[in-house]
Amino acid sequence: MMSKYEFFLRISMFGKGKLAIFRKISHLFANGLPKNLQNVPFLLKKIGLSEIEQATFFKISYLHFEPILDWLDDTQQLNSLIAYCDIDYPPLLKQISSPPILLFVSGNRQLLHSPQIAMVGSREFSEYGAQWGRYFAGELAINGLTITSGLALGLDAICHRGALEVSGHTIAVLGSGIANITPKSNLKLASDILAQNGAIVSEFVPFEMARPEYFPRRNRIISGLSLGTFVVEASEKSGSLITARYALEQNRDVFALPGEIDNENCGGSHALIKQGAYLVTKPIDILEHYCGYLSSVNNQSSEQTKQPEHILYPEIFAAIHHQPVSVDIIAKQVSMSIPEITTKLLDMELEGLIKTVTGGYVRNRTI
Repeated sequence: MMSKYEFFLRISMFGKGKLAIFRKISHLFANGLPKNLQNVPFLLKKIGLSEIEQATFFKISYLHFEPILDWLDDTQQLNSLIAYCDIDYPPLLKQISSPPILLFVSGNRQLLHSPQIAMVGSREFSEYGAQWGRYFAGELAINGLTITSGLALGLDAICHRGALEVSGHTIAVLGSGIANITPKSNLKLASDILAQNGAIVSEFVPFEMARPEYFPRRNRIISGLSLGTFVVEASEKSGSLITARYALEQNRDVFALPGEIDNENCGGSHALIKQGAYLVTKPIDILEHYCGYLSSVNNQSSEQTKQPEHILYPEIFAAIHHQPVSVDIIAKQVSMSIPEITTKLLDMELEGLIKTVTGGYVRNRTI
């Protein structure tokens, strides 16, 4: 008897044509393969493998797959494998021109079916990029979008953190195997993602080391899983532009945050806007694109992830987020005097909507 995981791994060792094999399996087995397969030779004939292909299938020793299968059996880590022919393979990812035939997942695999926005940016970022990356990630996550990024240094990590800070969902897609998190400095971030019901995903076998050529392959998955790609801050040579190009090829939306015209870190973002990317200045610019996807999510959300209907001074509440903002900035944004805004802020604080912290006001985390 052979497990379906081993069966999938053996098929994945084929050269060209393996995607066609997985497509044929999905046509023949609408409900997916059973967990354990009893008559593998018969199954190989049924899916149309030649004698040479059947010999190739059995040629590789089981010892080659044993470490991978042991990793998949680690129930404490919620490790799993999703094949292209599985009924729970992400439908958006299936639409791209070169979908991965296997997805190794650690954590909440159901999150792959949630509405996602890819958030990417340069490793070398400015304070401007960090501030707005974290802010947008938090606001989009609060409103039901899963933040999907690449666990890279810089803005990828900041966007993952922004989602986690508001108890939102986030998915990290790797350019290595999940058992070889790269970079090592983001091991704590990866652990926090899993601890908060997020997911880590890779098309590479768990113990595969990162390679430079793997990261563009990772980027197509980031954009492929997502409804759209939001470039927070990118220079003209940033690898995050690869993700944006993939998104365009996949007929997905591309959003970009404008920056200062003399900020080299924003050169790539500005180029995207010139080429037709949606210019983003506030979260609603993205959320309004996906209100249909998010309505059902928000209807099922707990009160902790929804904005109460009784909010005092909604225009002021909209100017306050989960990073401290000073009273003078709030007053400027809502065009009120300092004395007038101070009185209203006190009312909101007494209602439990906001609270005072070092540096200004933030939303109450229970809102």
